[in-house]
Amino acid sequence: MSLTTGISIGLASIITGIVIVLFVTITGEKIGIGTISNILLIGIFIDLIIFLDIIPLSENFLIGIVMLLIGLFVISLGSYFYIKSAFGTGPRDNLMVVLNRKTKLPIGVCRSIVELIATVVGWLLGGMVGVGTIISVVAVGFFIQMTFAVFKFKAAEVKHENVLQTCKALKETLK
Repeated sequence: MSLTTGISIGLASIITGIVIVLFVTITGEKIGIGTISNILLIGIFIDLIIFLDIIPLSENFLIGIVMLLIGLFVISLGSYFYIKSAFGTGPRDNLMVVLNRKTKLPIGVCRSIVELIATVVGWLLGGMVGVGTIISVVAVGFFIQMTFAVFKFKAAEVKHENVLQTCKALKETLK
């Protein structure tokens, strides 16, 4: 989308996130403070990280693969912690949870399906698909599956708060 429209990758992520969240609300998913934060913060940080150029480019293929896998593991841990908070899930995690709930497929398979769809759409819009992309599509599902299994976490069973519920609870807490 960024290549096609000329907008930043972060802004493209935010727009895509909004579209996905609007779609999943049709399935009854709640829009929580975590949902909104995920959409905005991921987009902002993508642009900030690209602008600051703080992640080194690996000149070595194997080191690059290790960096990629570590990043995917960190994503899976982050997904566990913020989904468990029950403040709403971000766009991709929302789709993952909806697929898991509706199809009963393992959560990792559902996440890989979401990433595969994102990859195909990105490729159709002119994006690159390389070895790292393919590894990411498969490995993120594996890491999500393993992380959730270690913590005995069932994301589809979490009852998320919507934004109004969170604001009301915050107001009560501050009294």
